[in-house]
Amino acid sequence: MLQQKPPLQIYEDRLARGLASIINVLDPHAIVLGGGLSQLQRLYDNVSQRWQQYIFSDIFHTRLLPPRFGDSSGVRGAAWLWRD
Repeated sequence: MLQQKPPLQIYEDRLARGLASIINVLDPHAIVLGGGLSQLQRLYDNVSQRWQQYIFSDIFHTRLLPPRFGDSSGVRGAAWLWRD
């Protein structure tokens, strides 16, 4: 019987692959996660280690950061846009 990875490990790996594609194409200085899952510290610890195997360059400096204003930063930004 095959042992299946826990769902959060599968998510971390898929997120790492997706973000590595962005890093390979755009080479950003930082990537900021949003939404409720952005509160999970393990994403910042594990994803930035996992994406290294999917990035084509030997040297890159992209940082994975949490949102400055918490998981409701998108709502806050929408409110500011509505105000203007």
